[in-house]
Amino acid sequence: PLYPRVRGLPLLWKYVTRPEKCVGCSLCAAACPSACIRVGADENTADNRVSAGERYARIYEINLSRCIFCGYCELACPFDAITLGNEFELSEYSRDDLIYQNDMLLAEPIKRVPIQDPALFDTPLPAYRTDS
Repeated sequence: PLYPRVRGLPLLWKYVTRPEKCVGCSLCAAACPSACIRVGADENTADNRVSAGERYARIYEINLSRCIFCGYCELACPFDAITLGNEFELSEYSRDDLIYQNDMLLAEPIKRVPIQDPALFDTPLPAYRTDS
C-alpha cells in the first residue's frame, strides 16, 4: 500500500457528461520547472467540440523522463484537468515511450494501487501545532 499523498503518473480528466476538462491554456506548461509539458491549443468549432471552453489542447504531451513529479502542473490548472495519480512504476525500454500524449493521459490507469489508511499513516502535526 502507498502513502496517500504519493505523486505518480499524470492523468488528464474528462467531465462525466461533457468533453475534456483541458482548455489548452498552457498554465501547466508555464508552471512546470523542468519544462516537460508541451501544449498546442486549437479553437473549438460547432462541429468539433472537444472541451468546454473556446479552445482545446490539440497537442498535450508530457515527457516523463524529464518530469520531477512536483505537482505544480495540477496546482496551476484552473479546471482540475490534470492530476498526479498513484501509478509509480513507469519504466520503459525506450525514451520515446516515456512521452505521454493526450490519448495516453486520458486513458484509465493499467492497474490500481491500494492506498494506506490516511488516518493511520498521515503526516503527524508538528509539536507547535498540537498545543492549541
